[in-house]
Amino acid sequence: MSTEEFRNTRRHSLPKTRKDTTDGRSAGQKDRDRLLYTSALRRLAKVTQVVAADVGHVFHNRLTHSLQVAQVGLRIAQKLKPSYVELTGTDDSFDPDVVEAACLAHDLGHPPFGHVAEKKLNELAGSEIDGFEGNAQSFRIVTRLSQHSPIHRGLDLTRATLAAILKYPWLKGGNPEKPEKWGAYSSERKDFDFATELCPSPKTKTIEASLMDWADDITYSVHDVEDFYRAGRLPLHLLADRLYDKERKGFFAKAFARHADKKGIWSDHKSLQEAFNQVIVGLFPLERAYTGEWEERAALRDFTSQLIGQYVAATSLQEQDGIMKLHIEEDRVLEVSMLKELTWAYVIEAPELASQQDGQRQLIDKLFSIYWDAAQGHRSQNLFPPYYRKALEDCTDLLSRKRVVVDLIAGMTEEQALAMHNRLTGVSLGSGLDQIFA
Repeated sequence: MSTEEFRNTRRHSLPKTRKDTTDGRSAGQKDRDRLLYTSALRRLAKVTQVVAADVGHVFHNRLTHSLQVAQVGLRIAQKLKPSYVELTGTDDSFDPDVVEAACLAHDLGHPPFGHVAEKKLNELAGSEIDGFEGNAQSFRIVTRLSQHSPIHRGLDLTRATLAAILKYPWLKGGNPEKPEKWGAYSSERKDFDFATELCPSPKTKTIEASLMDWADDITYSVHDVEDFYRAGRLPLHLLADRLYDKERKGFFAKAFARHADKKGIWSDHKSLQEAFNQVIVGLFPLERAYTGEWEERAALRDFTSQLIGQYVAATSLQEQDGIMKLHIEEDRVLEVSMLKELTWAYVIEAPELASQQDGQRQLIDKLFSIYWDAAQGHRSQNLFPPYYRKALEDCTDLLSRKRVVVDLIAGMTEEQALAMHNRLTGVSLGSGLDQIFA
């Protein structure tokens, strides 16, 4: 089997009674299209990026974020493809379409209310079923929960695309250096083993997965900063003021306190400060709080476009010990890291969001309690939508039933989660004819 055939292999081959239609698309393009049309991707339009998806301000949600990650990832991959061919003499092991597909899939597993619910669901699920982790849930969605064909579960993506989705190519507990992160549950072990055959070594991402990860960092850092400056939550004009450093000092103190262990890049405070000054003091074009005038909109969009261009240009490929790896200029990594800290310091850790998040945790806790009771037979299983009711019938033990409960809650939009919580707790019953799940 050639390298290309090995990468493009799918776990579920078609039976002899069915034919694979040849329409001119490559295997990577088919994977990208399957992901683009799945309902799991559409759901992300109603899932938090940083703040709730239904607020009045036009913030990015998980869907717009994912689409932009896919655009950035594709462009970087297209930029690097000639270098890959030149360095290796082949193009069999690098596919920009695979990168785009992985970028579309990378956030599918995010539950309603984002990281707040992710932590709460992990606590409620418990270690006996590998807890809950958004990246592992994304892998579960594409390999088991989403449907592409009536003859198999999941989207039946190629080995290359599945490997590119694995930002953390290990199971729970498989990497002591990152105990809170993992890429798949043991319930998807066969698919995980199938995908990681393509990894250059254990716990090592493919180039395409590294590109997905970097595209995610670029998009998250730049567009969240844009969102919250426009919303009046990020004082970029003060942080950029050369003569006024009080705001910068306060931000630096918060950022460094959050990384008090000084691991990795966070050990070098001077370089991090210089990187921040380079990008904000040196490049940010506006001198006042955002009001929405035409000139401000144009200047802000030019600023974010310039940043993304810099971070795309900062990527290259290098061969190390016979393995091709993604290389990112160190200064750009520091800049992106500091941009991400702005959202933490001014938004995520703000008291206003903290009070909302506490309510979200209680909502997830109550939903889990009610559905877990029903899954164990203490309430009517008619509380479950038909898809999940059938999944419960197929379960052979209580642990697999608990995973179904987690799948249900994690697969809700925020609107659905709130509506079901209010109905099940009697806060707002609605009509008995209302169909919350389709």
